[in-house]
This record gives sequence, structure tokens and C-alpha cells, in this order.
Amino acid sequence: MLVQRTLTAIALLCVFVGALLYLSTPYWTAFLLPGLFVASLEWGRLAGYGGRSSTLFAALTSVSFLSLLIASSWDATVITEQVIAMPTFAYVVATIFWLVVVPPWLAAGWSARQPLAAGITGWLVLVPAWVALAEMQAQPAQLLFVLGVVWIADSAAYIAGRGLGRHRLAPSISPGKTWEGVAGAAIAVAVYYAVAELGGLSRGAVWSGSSGWIAVLIVTVMSVEGDLFESWMKRLAGVKDSGSLLPGHGGLLDRIDGLTASLPVAALMVNVFPAGLPH
Repeated sequence: MLVQRTLTAIALLCVFVGALLYLSTPYWTAFLLPGLFVASLEWGRLAGYGGRSSTLFAALTSVSFLSLLIASSWDATVITEQVIAMPTFAYVVATIFWLVVVPPWLAAGWSARQPLAAGITGWLVLVPAWVALAEMQAQPAQLLFVLGVVWIADSAAYIAGRGLGRHRLAPSISPGKTWEGVAGAAIAVAVYYAVAELGGLSRGAVWSGSSGWIAVLIVTVMSVEGDLFESWMKRLAGVKDSGSLLPGHGGLLDRIDGLTASLPVAALMVNVFPAGLPH
């Protein structure tokens, strides 16, 4: 399983990073669109939608994703600044969702099986993260750095949890996740950030210096929360994986669960604090 998981991750990484670095903005957006559609279909499965309802939900998320990007690209003489700021507003709403709504949701074990609630939740989980992926391509080094934090945290947590895990993080949500895995993720991300600082890698003010440590910690915590939330949704649906698209990983949602929570928060920090977080 580990070998299959690793080979799949390497293949995905090569394709994704190549597209991120070499595709122009319109082609990058087109590259992202099928992924959003597939992830939305998988969310529909977790929400208990039928085939047609899942397809309709995927179509709506895709259209809203494109609409937000189009609105953000229009000139201020054509449309109001409030509409141009819609992507940032999406990040704000998503950040509030992840910071204010999800923690008590997981603590209380709420269900999201009502169709409308599941649809709104799915939109908050998926669309702001995809908009962040699209917009942050303008600074590829910064985006790659943020993605690296999430990927390293996820891989380190998996390895440390399997080898050293004894104390369960949230047994009622995901029995396989442990505090040892979280510690492994934190250590790996700290090493990653220290190496990036020593190497002087260009990635934006938010991710440098003392404020960078805070930003990286926030992204790491959010990635764990995104992972837990998707695990809870799978538990409610009674499935082990969100799908079977990726060998060794399950579905696309299983691969990007940490990104759904961390990317909107990262994009919001970049937009609101372009000179770095206050400290």
C-alpha cells in the first residue's frame, strides 16, 4: 500500500507542478476545472446525493468557480470593487467556516445529510480552495511553498502515525489518526520551513521571518482540520474512501482534504497581509 501510495503521489506531483509552472493562467484554470468537478461528484456521494443530483452539484460548483475568477479579472471601470473582491470574500467566508463552524461541528458530531446543508457545506469546502489555487498561481513559488507545507504535514503524519501512533487524536472521527502523527507533521514542517529560510527561497513576505512561523503553523493546523472534517463526512456516509480514482489514496477528496481548509486561509493571509503577518 505504501509503495502504491508513493508512486501515485509522485505521478500526481509531477503533473501538477509541471502544469502550475508552465501553463498560462487560462490553461491553468482549465486544468483545475476537471479536478473540481470530480471532487464535487465525490462530495455528492458523501452527502448521499443520487447521480443526477451529484452532477448538478458539480456543475454548480464549477460555474461558481469560473464566475468568481471572471469577476476578479474585470476592470474596476466595468464592475464595482465589491464584486472584484468576491474571491477575497469567498476566502473570508471559508475561513470563518473552518475556524468557527467546523470545530464545534466535529466536537458535537453534527450530521450534514440534509441536501441543502450538504450542498452549502460542499461549496464552502471546495470552491474557495479552488479559487485560491487559481489565483495563487500568479506567484508560483509562494503557492508551491504552501502546498509543500500541507503535503509534508500529511505525509509525515501518515508515516509517524503508522510507525509510532499510540494515542488517538479523534477516535470517534478517524481512529487511525494519532497525536504522534500530528507531532511528526509539526516536526517535519518545522524542518521544511527552517531549510526554506536558510536557503533564502523566494516565496512572499507572509512566509518569511518570524511571521512565517505563525503562518506555517496556521496552515499546518488547518490542514489537520480539513483532514478530520473529510474523515467525519466519510464516517457519516459509511465509506472508507471518497472514491477510487487514485490508487493507494482513494478518491480525489482523500488527497486534497488538507488543502480544502488550508488554502483559503493561506490566500486570505496573502491578500490581507501582503507585507507579512503582524507580530
